[in-house]
Amino acid sequence: MTETKVLIVEDEQAIREMVAFHLTRAGYSVLQAEDCRTARALLADERPEIALIDWMLPDISGLELTRMLKRDKDFKELPVIMLTARAEEHDKVSGLDSGADDYITKPFSPRELIARIKAVLRRSAGNDGELLAMGILQLDVLGQRVKSAGDAVRLGPTEYRLLEFFMTHPDRVYSRAQLLDRVWGANVYVEERTVDVHVRRLRKALSDSHADKYIQTVRGSGYRFSIKDK
Repeated sequence: MTETKVLIVEDEQAIREMVAFHLTRAGYSVLQAEDCRTARALLADERPEIALIDWMLPDISGLELTRMLKRDKDFKELPVIMLTARAEEHDKVSGLDSGADDYITKPFSPRELIARIKAVLRRSAGNDGELLAMGILQLDVLGQRVKSAGDAVRLGPTEYRLLEFFMTHPDRVYSRAQLLDRVWGANVYVEERTVDVHVRRLRKALSDSHADKYIQTVRGSGYRFSIKDK
């Protein structure tokens, strides 16, 4: 079995080498770049399976590098985790808006980073035939069936897609615009309030088993799916 290639784009050598050390110990093949120019060369030559990109880089920002990758047909499917010292929620939303699949705030533990890498790689590999389970919810991706506390839940097609997206992207805040783009599609033009309508319907369908509490409103930002308390 070949090792998963991870590209680390980080200009601080100490952090880059620390991350590389722990990823190598965990069985990953590691590529290192200190700037975007080097990163682009490694991406073209080595074809990593995932990239860890620091927000602040010496040539262009990691945010802009992520946007460039997501616009490139060869790399738009490459999973990206942003490494950032910016802990403010609007900064995290900006990272996700750029196309990043996840973010992790410095300082972070190697164990948490490896867990995030595994989760993002699982999601990017696709969910066909999988049974997603979070809390009391179970979602059969292939059969498009949902159960809550063992009981079947009837959902409309949009509510189903919304729940599937939430369950495959937990513990992150998504704005209404992001949800429209990810669930409805980039070329569908509907008002942002449409998201609120379908979230209400989804919550109502899950309310009998109290699973509606998993869909949390984050005032001023959007929605988050989490089985943890607010």
